[in-house]
Amino acid sequence: TISVATRKVKCTRIRGQREDKMDTETSKASEYQKRVESKFRNLGKGKYGRIMKMARTPTHEEYKKTVAITGIGIVVLGALGFAIMWLMTYFPDLF
Repeated sequence: TISVATRKVKCTRIRGQREDKMDTETSKASEYQKRVESKFRNLGKGKYGRIMKMARTPTHEEYKKTVAITGIGIVVLGALGFAIMWLMTYFPDLF
């Protein structure tokens, strides 16, 4: 059997280890937070600062054109893939 004094010492050691572990986790988290904040603080001041300042939201018409062109591209690539699959299925000797 373990005496009450031994249990208290073990509990104190475990609590101390837990507190140390929590301190290191907290310091790691705060360091990570500082790194992320420093990167966002410099957003718009580096190489691409001028571009970020000149950038604007597209108009409704520009957005519609972009969506239409992208949609056409997706359909064309899908049709091409389907055609290749169809040819490989029905004419396997060609490949």
